[in-house]
Amino acid sequence: MKNIENFNSAKYENDKYTKVEEGIYKLENDGKVIYVTSLSFIQEPELDEGDNASYISQVPLEDILDEFYCYISDFYEELNTKDSEICYQEFASDDLEDVKNLRTIIGKHVYSKEVDGYSELVIEG
Repeated sequence: MKNIENFNSAKYENDKYTKVEEGIYKLENDGKVIYVTSLSFIQEPELDEGDNASYISQVPLEDILDEFYCYISDFYEELNTKDSEICYQEFASDDLEDVKNLRTIIGKHVYSKEVDGYSELVIEG
């Protein structure tokens, strides 16, 4: 994944979301609180990632989710099309610090490599 940037979704301009800080929003639903952030990025097929936004590879995405204790809460299907090189995903956690930590990958190069039979997340930059 490269060209990782904050994505300001229009859906956050709604009473359901409360801005916590730049790019991070709180969503309360049925007494449960989660924190969300949206990122855009470009996949790298040469690193076994998808070749368009309609197919977002599980690698390195799963490693990112594991590393930062987050999950995907919106796939932005209307934006992630075969015609688009740029991918969009919303990440969420019930812990604000997890979302803050995830956002440290903005502007960095992130990929997975195999080490001793296991996938290892690499964050450069």
